[in-house]
Amino acid sequence: MDYPVKVLLFANTDWYLYNFRLPLAQALRTAGHEVLLLSPPGEYGPRLVQAGFCWISFPLSRRGMNPFSELITLWRLTRLYSRERPDLAHHFTVKCVLYGSLAAKMAGVKGIVNAITGLGYVFIGDEPPVRLLRWLIKGFYRCALRGSQVIFQNPEDQSLFSRNGLVDGEQVTMIPSSGVDIEKFSPSPEPAGEPLVILPARMLWAKGVAEFVDAARLLREDGIHARFALVGDTDLANPDAVPVDQLEKWQKEGIIEWWGWQEDMPAIYRQTHIVCLPSYREGTPKTLIEAAACGRPIVTTDVPGCRLVTHHQQNGLLVPVRDSRALAEALKILIADSALRKQMGKKGRELAVAEFSLEKVVGQTLAVYEKTLSGYRKG
Repeated sequence: MDYPVKVLLFANTDWYLYNFRLPLAQALRTAGHEVLLLSPPGEYGPRLVQAGFCWISFPLSRRGMNPFSELITLWRLTRLYSRERPDLAHHFTVKCVLYGSLAAKMAGVKGIVNAITGLGYVFIGDEPPVRLLRWLIKGFYRCALRGSQVIFQNPEDQSLFSRNGLVDGEQVTMIPSSGVDIEKFSPSPEPAGEPLVILPARMLWAKGVAEFVDAARLLREDGIHARFALVGDTDLANPDAVPVDQLEKWQKEGIIEWWGWQEDMPAIYRQTHIVCLPSYREGTPKTLIEAAACGRPIVTTDVPGCRLVTHHQQNGLLVPVRDSRALAEALKILIADSALRKQMGKKGRELAVAEFSLEKVVGQTLAVYEKTLSGYRKG
């Protein structure tokens, strides 16, 4: 983009903007563009302001289903877009993609970019109400995505959207993550002592939390000596959240440790021997990219997103989804073999540097912006 533009970035939490998209915002600002950050209120909004950005608090119910309330939200969002008049709006997470795209179109914003960073609970769950909601959201996507540029993080999600007629080839770009700072997340020697296995993620059932706990229990019954820690908070706004009392119960039983949210993740990885994410499906999991950048071996599920980061028997091990015994067996292999952990960690670092560096990902994203706005100028 060879002239200054105003770019709006909209996500469903200020935490997401701060932890996943701050480098993109900084790159835009450095290039001379105006950046507006938009999300519901939270503790990270003030941090975005402290970083020198204009952040607008926009209340958005992530679980809201009342049609009247949702229409009011869409109306308020359209008014905001009309007032701010961005040249380009980039939306992250499901509800922001859907509502942001419609609001941008009604407000006359011509440059619209949507990031499909994962399919979420609606596409993973199989209960009858979820299947009905999935059918409705597909129709909503078809309308919202029309005329926008769409970024996918893995080929399986792109294929699903293409098969359902939600996007066409001209709209699509593949950018497999939000990127990792390979200087901040760097390799370190394994710590001495009992091996530590962590699951770093929001505490959602679909992240494989139950399978992780079951695997820890099985390994303990088999006499395997290791520590197992859940690193992350639960997400009470998500219908898939693991209840706090369940997390506390597991911890009291001595099966796992629950560390909650941790600010300094590089320090957490330095304490760790193995990183585990038995997720049911991902966009591209940033925690696994961070683990790879830190030279830590990975055990994860053979599902979209996870297998993009983990090459089986190279930088980690892939196991079937929802299979606690297979997960336990894979963890047992790495717990017992420090040389294999070191070898896989080295391969993971090479992969992270080659494929997932911040510089590469931000550059690819800015190229999508240029394509979007050049198309608008030609039109």
